[in-house]
Parts: sequence; structure tokens; C-alpha cells
Amino acid sequence: MTQHNSPEETIFSRIIRKEIPADIVYEDELALAFKDINPQAPVHLLIIPKKIIPTTNHISKDDREVVGHLHWVAAQLAEQLGVAHDGFRTVMNCNEYGGQTVYHIHLHFLAGKPMGWPPYQERLKTA
Repeated sequence: MTQHNSPEETIFSRIIRKEIPADIVYEDELALAFKDINPQAPVHLLIIPKKIIPTTNHISKDDREVVGHLHWVAAQLAEQLGVAHDGFRTVMNCNEYGGQTVYHIHLHFLAGKPMGWPPYQERLKTA
């Protein structure tokens, strides 16, 4: 099991610095949103804070504004993309068992199709 205890350089750090390309759909002083390169829904965006926070376990009291801001960005994007009415899903994975692969918190924004619950049933239907 992988444990991440300190901020590290990730692919998202390089995207924030514009060192590697990404299809950016939103940016402000706190956050950046871009299209996922391996989409799991017709609309699949990643919304990331510009501050490096490795996992949900690393969110401090001082980070509450930026984490709330990620959800505000999701709501704004849902309106802009025309998916707010039908609905969308936001997911933040934490550590290995939670499915986290990049250790810089990020909100997955998924939309454009009906989504079942619990999520694992979706995988079973396509397997």
C-alpha cells in the first residue's frame, strides 16, 4: 500500500506550470480544470487545486477554501457545459485502495450519461 506524506512533483504540477500540454477548460488563481486523457464518461474533466495537496488526508483547515472552490468550479462548468440539469458526478479518490493514481488531489467531473450506484455495478455491467 502506498502512503504519501509530503508534497511531491506530479504530472499535475507540470500541467499547472504549462510544461506539458493539457486541454484546459477553466483556470483561475486557485484551480485548473482540463479534459481527462482517459475519459470514463462523455464529459470527464479533472479539477485540481494549484496548491499541491497529495491526498484528502493532507487537507488542512487552511485548505478548506480551495477544496470548496473545486466544487464551485464543478458547478460553474456544469452550467457552461449544459449538464447541470441532467446531473453529473464528482469524485475525489484517496490513496491506493481509493483508486488514487496521481498524488495531487483532484476532483473527477463526470457527465453526459446516467450513472449507477454503487459505482462498482457500472464496471460489472461492462465486464
